[in-house]
Amino acid sequence: MKRIVLLAHPAGHSLSPTMHNAALLHLDIPARYEALDVPPEGLPGAVEELRGPEFLGANVSVPHKVVVAQLVDELSGSADTVGAVNTVVNCGGHLTGHNTDGSGFLRGLADIGFDPEGSRVLLLGAGGAAKGVAAALLRAGVSRLAVYNRTTARAVELAETFSHLGPVEPVVAGGLEGSLGWAQLLVNATTVGMEHGVDTEASPLPGGLVPRQGVVVDLIYRPERTRLLRESELAGLVVQNGLPMLVYQGAEAFEIWLGRAAPTETMFAAIRTALL
Repeated sequence: MKRIVLLAHPAGHSLSPTMHNAALLHLDIPARYEALDVPPEGLPGAVEELRGPEFLGANVSVPHKVVVAQLVDELSGSADTVGAVNTVVNCGGHLTGHNTDGSGFLRGLADIGFDPEGSRVLLLGAGGAAKGVAAALLRAGVSRLAVYNRTTARAVELAETFSHLGPVEPVVAGGLEGSLGWAQLLVNATTVGMEHGVDTEASPLPGGLVPRQGVVVDLIYRPERTRLLRESELAGLVVQNGLPMLVYQGAEAFEIWLGRAAPTETMFAAIRTALL
């Protein structure tokens, strides 16, 4: 029985085991997927264990994506560009890091009919998920990408890192409300509002602010509707949670590990059932 694991902290809330085990069962593949709660100090050891012959690989989630990029032997083009890893493949003890977050995010946008090419985007957050989304949006041809983070220095760093890919800028102090006025797409790539987080009813935007137009995507999928999404929907905006991105990035990882097309309908169905 082969193993695939999720390295995260915390990990108990993840639905990745639900969708991947459903996919493995559907295709009659003798492997199992499990979530491992790995604190930062235990991460190097957990990655080293992935070299064992029983492991096909791993997914990587908050807060480990950037650090894992430094622990694997090789990075794919997507992971190297982003500087963060969400998928690890074990090939005879050699670990390659991939990043499927960006492509999964773009497939989710396609589901709601939003084409990012030429659009103006405000991205909240500057961590591993934000980096994957930023690189994908810039490569998709957005006309403007502004990055807001509570620690401005991290937004500046992200903007500098990806400036060669396209028009990206940090949101400086006092500029958030103005950015909400011109943004056609708002993406929350922070953990603010996540179930089992510090405050499930918090919003990454201060004072109940929401964009004036367009689409709001929150990469959080538990709860199904965060405060940000509820307030945006009440304002008449199109909203999407993180479920499509979760499934699509997972489907791409599945295909990398196993070399077989992922049964995305089965994966969606398993997660929706779990959320009932």
